[in-house]
Amino acid sequence: MMEIQTNKQKEILRVGKVISVKGRVIEVLVDKTKNNSHLLLDGQLIRNVSVGSYIKITKGFEQLIGKIESEFVSEDRSFSDSEYRKERDKVKRTLLVSLVGYIGNNKFEQGIKELPLLDNECFILTKEEYDKVHNFIKDGDTSINIGVLASETSKEIEIGINSLFASHIGIFGNTGSGKSYSLASLYHSLFKEYGDKSGFKRNAKFLLIDFNGEYSEVNSITEKKKVYKLTTRKKIDEILAHEKLPLNESAIIDLEVISILAEATEKTQKPFIKRAIELYNLTFKKENPQAYFIGILKNKFISILQSKNKERAFELLDFFNNIIERQIPDFKRDLFNLIEWHDNKFCFKPKDNSAYNFENYENIENLNTFNNINNYLFSKNKLEVLINFLYVQIIEDLLVNRARNEHISPAINKLKSKTKDLYKVINFEQTESDLFDGNNLVIIDLNEVKIDIKKTIPLLIAYKSYQNQKIEFRKSSSSSLNIIIDEAHNILSYASSRESESWKDYRLEIFEEIIKEGRKFGTFLTVASQRPSDISSTIISQLHNYFLHRLINNKDIEAIEKTVSYLDRISFESLPILPTGTCILAGLAAKLPVVVKMNSLEDKYQPDSHTIKLTNFWNEDSKDPEINNVSEFNEEEEEEEEEEDLPF
Repeated sequence: MMEIQTNKQKEILRVGKVISVKGRVIEVLVDKTKNNSHLLLDGQLIRNVSVGSYIKITKGFEQLIGKIESEFVSEDRSFSDSEYRKERDKVKRTLLVSLVGYIGNNKFEQGIKELPLLDNECFILTKEEYDKVHNFIKDGDTSINIGVLASETSKEIEIGINSLFASHIGIFGNTGSGKSYSLASLYHSLFKEYGDKSGFKRNAKFLLIDFNGEYSEVNSITEKKKVYKLTTRKKIDEILAHEKLPLNESAIIDLEVISILAEATEKTQKPFIKRAIELYNLTFKKENPQAYFIGILKNKFISILQSKNKERAFELLDFFNNIIERQIPDFKRDLFNLIEWHDNKFCFKPKDNSAYNFENYENIENLNTFNNINNYLFSKNKLEVLINFLYVQIIEDLLVNRARNEHISPAINKLKSKTKDLYKVINFEQTESDLFDGNNLVIIDLNEVKIDIKKTIPLLIAYKSYQNQKIEFRKSSSSSLNIIIDEAHNILSYASSRESESWKDYRLEIFEEIIKEGRKFGTFLTVASQRPSDISSTIISQLHNYFLHRLINNKDIEAIEKTVSYLDRISFESLPILPTGTCILAGLAAKLPVVVKMNSLEDKYQPDSHTIKLTNFWNEDSKDPEINNVSEFNEEEEEEEEEEDLPF
């Protein structure tokens, strides 16, 4: 490629000269002969400079690049009326140019090296220079084609794979703007390029949280993936084990995980859960864990019957019955057929013999209900087993006045309330936890999951995957994990009113830790959302690369303006009017913000996010339209359904 050589070429490509330098904002006076939309050079039409295009300013041997942000005209007072030949000569055209970089070492570099001087000449970019400005591939990186310039469809845009996928990515846009399509297009291009490479299969993992079931189709993004189509709508016995998330005991019985599930407070409930887990671990290190736990239950039962606080004793019996009731039905009823409260002694006594009380251990050991405790068996559901340990721990804490019931019970009840639905989506009996099952891409489809589980599962899976990646990365720094969250406002929102502030803070802290520290452990986050204003500003500000589709809401636009420092004024002002499928690419992977029309996908690879055409159905003559494919789900109705027993 040849640079400008002849005086003729320089004369044709010359635009004007610098007349003002105000920091990085430059004013350029356009030559009066260069006010046409196109110029002719060597038999080819060249587009003249206009708002949004680039201009080269020569300062000696330096070549500075600026972007035209606006232009205006004013009266030219430098000539008398008699010197004007045409009406247009009475005005002068001035461009406001913002410096964006320079050409050095035969490539474009972002940033300001130096400022121009007055009267420095300005030129239209040659094709070679234009290509350099839009060359975003860093030395040693591999490129991937993502689309073409919206304003110059012949110019393909390629991005470095390391610059893009080894970074945190934000994809934002109103519904119908092409946001989901762009997400699918990006990752389809990556899997198309690298999907068959052994190193990619071995070292790269991608976890996609799909709230609306848009990527669960067989070929969406790629056919080489594992899909977990979770549901809480079916009955438990209708859900097969392989349809659930494989999380083994070590993944579930974890302080942080249980705290997430129980939405535990940091200072009160979390230390309590820690004590219960320590008791759980101690028990299962014994030679006969079940016998050891039965011994614990008997000791707690004795302490309850010997209690001298009536209110506390009945409270503790309720907790004890919660442990026993599934294994020993009617335990509490049978017990109260045998005992009564002794007001004088402030302790329980047998109904059939008032001569003694339960201060003597032998009297307790002779009770049939006491001996029935030997019938207790551990459930296969490790989560229910842990709940029983939590009840044991609260009995212990209340007996020694270490805790108060009203402070601890909400966490237990929250965990217990989720047990049935969690059993529907998690395989607690899994001996080995392999979420990816030999695949690079895992899709977790939450479309048919209740809202409270919808908020819990992404946090649980993201947290465990991140912890596992930390371990893998320390073993081998070649491994990587990309966590992709579509409709991220569902899990990263400040505005949710369905949960406590402490739970909301905890949830956001987990993802903020991933986005702040994850890069050190080969973990990267991609968030896609219709409402960037709802998402934590900390998370948005930590993103490295942005794909900004059409945004109309003022709060969303303001959120982008406050957190995305890469946008120039022209790009920012174009956000509300971007066409569908077109977005502004800005960030570390692109040296300059560019408006890109994303690559088109074959139908089979597209996400299921199309807007229906109403008239296709309104014009049908059928009186009985097929609606079996429309799934209706009312959470309130589900709650009213007859309670189904868990298969414990």
